[in-house]
Amino acid sequence: MLKVGVFGVGHLGKFHLNNWKEIERTELVGFYDPNDAQAAEVAARYNLRRFDDPLELIRLIDAADIVAPTNHHFELCQMAIRQGRHVFVEKPLANTMEEARELVKLVKESNVKMQVGHVERFNPAFLAVAGLALNPMFIEVHRLAEFNARGTEVSVILDLMIHDIDIILSIVKSGVKHISSSGVAVMTDTPDIANVRIEFHNGCVANLTSSRISLKKMRKMRIFQKDAYVGIDFLEKKTEIIRMKSGEQAPGAFEFDLETPRGKKTIQVMNPEAPSVNAIRLELEAFRDAIAHNTRTVVSEVDGFSAMEVAHQILHKIGHNTINN
Repeated sequence: MLKVGVFGVGHLGKFHLNNWKEIERTELVGFYDPNDAQAAEVAARYNLRRFDDPLELIRLIDAADIVAPTNHHFELCQMAIRQGRHVFVEKPLANTMEEARELVKLVKESNVKMQVGHVERFNPAFLAVAGLALNPMFIEVHRLAEFNARGTEVSVILDLMIHDIDIILSIVKSGVKHISSSGVAVMTDTPDIANVRIEFHNGCVANLTSSRISLKKMRKMRIFQKDAYVGIDFLEKKTEIIRMKSGEQAPGAFEFDLETPRGKKTIQVMNPEAPSVNAIRLELEAFRDAIAHNTRTVVSEVDGFSAMEVAHQILHKIGHNTINN
């Protein structure tokens, strides 16, 4: 039985509490949150013990689930790791690159499991293409959200775009060659809308647009590769695959012929069924299983560090552009 404590029970923390209470082979020991009003409401609603001292809770658990604001990630993570506890921490991994680098070092030295909460890895639409051989040459991403003061302690790059950065780094098997970016701070002191172009050594190019001041929501990724197009709608949880036919007709595929400069080609259009899963629950279960089976976490601290590293390169570029304008 894995004993778990939750650190931070705000909006997202409550989702984690709800899921931990239903996940098998785990025991929810209690929570830590310095906000008295919020803590009182959660303690009564969930019939769960509140701890005033995070270290006291850490000493009673096997794994810490850290859903506190980003500026508290390092303090809580390193406290848990130094006690030999496994850690699940929401994205981004830490507030600064120095903190993130130290956490990666601590995890390696302590031989504990750490998973970073890049929940889109568990989105049903992305899971629907898990068995597809992806070799992208061009990726286009739009992640748009309505303004919400929650989460604005970090830029839109670290708040929203980092999800797509993580996904792209997981499917493009090549190092980053060059980044160009622009961004504007509209409602906060950090960029609220940004456009980024990432060029990889293997020739792949990713164009990302993220905004948290939009009038409509959108979370779409379009992947173009040789003889195939893959559209992933993270918001609607739908996936579309259009590709050249290379064998037998795929089950459920719609086919039509198309005249091209290379002759007539048969095109297959597929809409693979997205699994009916709760992404947050699935990522927490994956964390539990990595601990139980001593396997690598799906989104490791190294993955979280890599996404942060690219995000901070983007922020540096935006800052440089602003200064020179």
